[in-house]
Amino acid sequence: MKVIGVHMDRCTGCKTCELYCGAERGSEGKTLLAAARETPAPQPRVRVEGGQDACFPLQCRHCLQAPCLDACLTGALTRDAVSGMVIIREDLCIGCWTCTAFCPYGVISPSPERKVAIKCDRCLYMEKPVCVDVCPTKALEVVDLEEIEGHLRQKRRKTAQGMAESGGKGLSLLDLGR
Repeated sequence: MKVIGVHMDRCTGCKTCELYCGAERGSEGKTLLAAARETPAPQPRVRVEGGQDACFPLQCRHCLQAPCLDACLTGALTRDAVSGMVIIREDLCIGCWTCTAFCPYGVISPSPERKVAIKCDRCLYMEKPVCVDVCPTKALEVVDLEEIEGHLRQKRRKTAQGMAESGGKGLSLLDLGR
């Protein structure tokens, strides 16, 4: 499965991803200028968090065991059989926002004006998610989940090996860089 990976060392907190996501996914006009003139203002499906020291974009992780799916009272939240993503069927959403309380990442947002919940669908209908496409520092990237899991397994092995070599005394972060 493909996911949006974040290179936290590249994110500057410019919020370009938020602006273009709001324009593309929440605006009638689909442009920044049109979105700026709309009332209510379009809501992005990605949110940049953090401060001066570290910033990172947050969007739906399309959890394999998604609590929001079980929390949805009407079945408006479903898993797309082809992509594996958790998507909202706005025609079934009643705006109770129970899903917002159960999302472990806090990335499902209420839209009181539209009376629906909104969340990232990774621009399912587009070739590439708009947030990935517009990021000026390439902090966002579409990556294969299995590739990330392989990288994490390799890091765990390296940490375990370091622990064994140190006699279980623990390691500093500098030891892991060898």
